[in-house]
Amino acid sequence: MARRFQKLIAAALFAVPALAATPQAVQSRPPVAMQDARDLEIQNRVAALVAQGRGRIGVAAMDLDGGGQILVNGDMPFPMASTAKIAVACTMLDKVEQGLMRLDQPLPMMVAVPQPASARSFEAPLRAGQMLTAQGLMELSITRSNNEATDGLITAVGGIQAVNAWLTSKGIAGQRLDHTMATLVRDDGRVNPATTITTRTSSTPRAMLALLAAIDRGNALSPQSRAVLLDTMTRTSTGRNRIRAGLPEGTLFAHKTGTLSGVTDDVGIVRLPDGRHLALVIFVTGPEGHTAHAGLISQIARTVYDGYSMPSTSGTQEIVRRR
Repeated sequence: MARRFQKLIAAALFAVPALAATPQAVQSRPPVAMQDARDLEIQNRVAALVAQGRGRIGVAAMDLDGGGQILVNGDMPFPMASTAKIAVACTMLDKVEQGLMRLDQPLPMMVAVPQPASARSFEAPLRAGQMLTAQGLMELSITRSNNEATDGLITAVGGIQAVNAWLTSKGIAGQRLDHTMATLVRDDGRVNPATTITTRTSSTPRAMLALLAAIDRGNALSPQSRAVLLDTMTRTSTGRNRIRAGLPEGTLFAHKTGTLSGVTDDVGIVRLPDGRHLALVIFVTGPEGHTAHAGLISQIARTVYDGYSMPSTSGTQEIVRRR
């Protein structure tokens, strides 16, 4: 009963009318017409924080109800790390909606099979492990960032190509999955993410922002699936010193973190004081280490939160306040 009540509360807090989420043209900054003085001030403050880093940093944020957005390196690909697990979960939930899977369907976690370096294949080999329900795998994948649970979901939905096909079907351009989690971990460190740009298992900040907006606006999933996903994301236990550390205590926040060598990510949807929703994407690469990266992420998050807590003064968009 408590679990069901928690889901109903999450669904109510994140309820939103179905709005069109049309992919925008690729560009380095949002059109001037989409930004007002508030947006430009927030973007300039964020850009000043980004300039403190020694690697590549990407930030995107959108007031999903009041309008307006900011982008810093918005069209540059960044390593997704475990933030890719949002798209994996969405693909599984879409299969459930189609009647091809069930949330209570038993599925195996997929465990990496150790290989000597001389025998490494393109993809790390996997074997079936512990059995859980599809929802149980999603729970571990999102809240604990469990890689074996995620690879279980990837296998169950039809592989990496099924996840990319789902992204394409929702108009999300600039985000793609090329590796299982086992392969991603095995190959971690082969490329310096601070100096090398690769599109493999990557996302631009703009693309991740589009995915979060599509989820929030009801364009990506049914209301039931959306409620299940956002409920799960509000219970993410990783990255407490990242975006969450920059938010006022008690702020409702549905998110997913990502961590690799030289990579510290956090992306999600924040509930602002008046009920508006703020989508926020922060990708950080560099040699400073995860603790330093987390401190920068929390500073950026607080700057964006404070800036967008005040509604736009442009008067060009009606603010939709959530109940």
